[in-house]
Amino acid sequence: MRHSPERIQAALVTLHGGPAADHHPVRPWQLSALRMRPVARIAASAVPLETTLLGQVRYRQRGWNEGAAEVDTLWALSELNRLTGDVPVVLLGHAMGARAALRAAVHPQVLGVVTLAPWLPKKERVSPLTGRSILIMHGDSVPPTDTEPMDFVQQARAAGARAGALVVHGGGPRMLHRAGVWQDLAARAVGQVLRPDNGEFSPVSQAWSSDRPLVI
Repeated sequence: MRHSPERIQAALVTLHGGPAADHHPVRPWQLSALRMRPVARIAASAVPLETTLLGQVRYRQRGWNEGAAEVDTLWALSELNRLTGDVPVVLLGHAMGARAALRAAVHPQVLGVVTLAPWLPKKERVSPLTGRSILIMHGDSVPPTDTEPMDFVQQARAAGARAGALVVHGGGPRMLHRAGVWQDLAARAVGQVLRPDNGEFSPVSQAWSSDRPLVI
């Protein structure tokens, strides 16, 4: 837990990436964890800190490991519920963390998921997502083993979500090129998930209503 105000009305939880298989324990100084720090810091500027808890999922192991990261995320959400009660949660995940976040969107407290360069293998299952907001943010190139972002968006919409896709021109899986764009869009998306009726017109709101990925 990075920030816990006295009066909690919502939570923003970040999830960093990792490899497909790695049973070593997670360390705070590993690159996948460090990569999310500036993103989380900027995203936090889009929420009211006086009422929003900021947290990070701590995986037991570095890798996906056949769904271990998903299990850890669901456990973390259950612990959050025990500590704060039934407050709405936005999940912000990168790569493997994005996959875990989308799987964990079935948790009743999850209001929405913002993903950054998500790892979405072909035939990735899509859970029931009625009432959730899902944003898929990707770079120009998608690994041939992954689902195309708009294909996943269409599946998410069929599963009941408000979903859309943004493509960062020139962006890569590590979010190094045009890092400021990744961070700004992530913050806008988090803010709009928490406040869907704020009337803001942005690339995020455009993506949610478009049948094609919006290129930034």
